[in-house]
Amino acid sequence: MKKYLLDLTVVSVERIHERYVLIRLTDGQPLPEMLPGQFVEIRVDGSPTTFLRRPISINFVNTEANELWLLVAAVGDGTRRLAALKAGEKLNCLLPLGNGFTMPQKREEKILLVGGGVGVAPLLYMGAQMALMGCQPTFLLGARTAKDLLMMDEFRKYGRVCVTTEDGSEGEKGFVTNHSLLQKEQFDRIATCGPTPMMKAVARYARQANTECEASLENLMACGLGACLCCVEKTTEGNLCVCKDGPVFDTKRLLWE
Repeated sequence: MKKYLLDLTVVSVERIHERYVLIRLTDGQPLPEMLPGQFVEIRVDGSPTTFLRRPISINFVNTEANELWLLVAAVGDGTRRLAALKAGEKLNCLLPLGNGFTMPQKREEKILLVGGGVGVAPLLYMGAQMALMGCQPTFLLGARTAKDLLMMDEFRKYGRVCVTTEDGSEGEKGFVTNHSLLQKEQFDRIATCGPTPMMKAVARYARQANTECEASLENLMACGLGACLCCVEKTTEGNLCVCKDGPVFDTKRLLWE
């Protein structure tokens, strides 16, 4: 896909959690086509310690409002600067980058979308695109506590939502791979994004259940184009750049075991 370098305008920055903000961006021209699972490399201005662009998953694309949504964890100098943006400011973005999740080929496919933490971000756009195709996704979302669950009302617009929390404050207690849903139902495919230990556990479950599984990796990505080699991942085909050859991989290609 063609890549664009755009100065997008901030529509709003909404703090949805003590550590997370939702940034809505727009442009004077229609935004380019973007696929679920792709990401954006953002230039952070005004941060003396942030020299490299920051990779952020595409959370949602609202074509009617011509908006791109980015869910950002404000954990360092660069991302805290992004969280402090004001409506009307510009954000320099390189997009869309990487590959996306495999979308269903028929409406009857049962697809499970498993996310944890800020890793839930790309699954919202995938679920929304599936719903447009007439295919209802099942979301399995995990967090430490109920207050750490993100954008739940948005997810419920597009499919069934199942939840686990480590303390049992909402949904079933435990990790996502402990949810009773996985013992009760069989899925045609799984897509997952979140902490690496969680994704590895999901991949093990998928292998045992003989289910296709894709994972969106969150390796450190500096350039987004495969030039700097800082995001290399070991695969069955050798070392591959997550930013260029991913970030979405069939888990059978990953040397996680």
